[in-house]
Amino acid sequence: MTPLNDPPRSCLIDPLAGLRAPGDAAPDVYLTGTVFLDIIFTGLDSAPVRGTESWARGMGSSPGGVANMATALARLGLRTSLAAAFGDDKYGEYCWETLERGEGIDLSLSRTVAGWHSPVTVSMAYEGERTMVSHGHEAPPSRPEPAGASPPGARSAVASLTPGRPQEWIGRAAASGTLIFADTGWDETGVWDLSALPDLAHCEAFLPNAAEALRYTRADDPRAAAHALAERVPIAVVTMGADGAYGVDARTGEAAQVPAIVVEALDTTGAGDVFMAGFVTATLAGWPLADRLALAGLTASLSVQEFGGSLSAPGWAEIAAWWRRTQALTPDDGVEHASLERYAFLSELLPGEDRPLPRRRAVPTLGFRG
Repeated sequence: MTPLNDPPRSCLIDPLAGLRAPGDAAPDVYLTGTVFLDIIFTGLDSAPVRGTESWARGMGSSPGGVANMATALARLGLRTSLAAAFGDDKYGEYCWETLERGEGIDLSLSRTVAGWHSPVTVSMAYEGERTMVSHGHEAPPSRPEPAGASPPGARSAVASLTPGRPQEWIGRAAASGTLIFADTGWDETGVWDLSALPDLAHCEAFLPNAAEALRYTRADDPRAAAHALAERVPIAVVTMGADGAYGVDARTGEAAQVPAIVVEALDTTGAGDVFMAGFVTATLAGWPLADRLALAGLTASLSVQEFGGSLSAPGWAEIAAWWRRTQALTPDDGVEHASLERYAFLSELLPGEDRPLPRRRAVPTLGFRG
């Protein structure tokens, strides 16, 4: 296990350095959920057609599911603790080794389940979209304490809320002072009732996408939806795809919108998780709302230019490289002065070119051994 009082491997920027007390070894962020083995095919010209064979120009594999979020957080310098079940097959072994040794994620609250195979997702990316097929079985509960008991003293935790399925650990964590950041998925019941998300009352921030926010609030546009959600949580953020993200801080009354960075997407797997990781990091660091949205959007944009859900998450090396390239651009290159001003806060955080940051991107395949 990587000690929590050490920074994640090769991460030379600690965004929370000014907040840490001597000897403080508590996690910055805690997560629990299901780890999948993701197998991603990219470079497909179109959706697969029944009865035919399609060849992809690219392929990668990486830990997926909750591992997407955990990796994105660790690469941004947060001490990350993950409680999850791992199969005792080769897939589970690969996912555990990649997360613990490769990314410095604390797995002391995780467990390997004998006789249980790892859940698997196959993702096919084409025309800017993706299609996924998954298979897996719920892991048997552990005794005496199930994975999912939040570690005491964690600064924050990330949760995915499911209608009608409250999670006991969320209330316990919030009562101990942990800030809960939550998103949600598609409501399969079709009811879209916020009262079906009782854990929302324990959350510091709620970050649904625009389609989810509009259905839950019955609002006419994503901005109105964000304001409606801010009546229930201190911070509400609605992600709007190509239109960026809009956030409301109910405590201060502040609202901000940051446009998306236009890029050519190779694989959108895990982009929402990376956005969440950027927002959590900047929030814990105490940044202004607009800067939080900007970092979150930037990290998500960088991630979709690589394939592999968790292993596409950018670290500070990728962020620094993007910022240096952006500063070197001119209006003739299509960059607007407003873009440079929006991300100027990075100059105070990132080291100069005389202190290069190592890349933290692992090889996205389980076939090679380092």
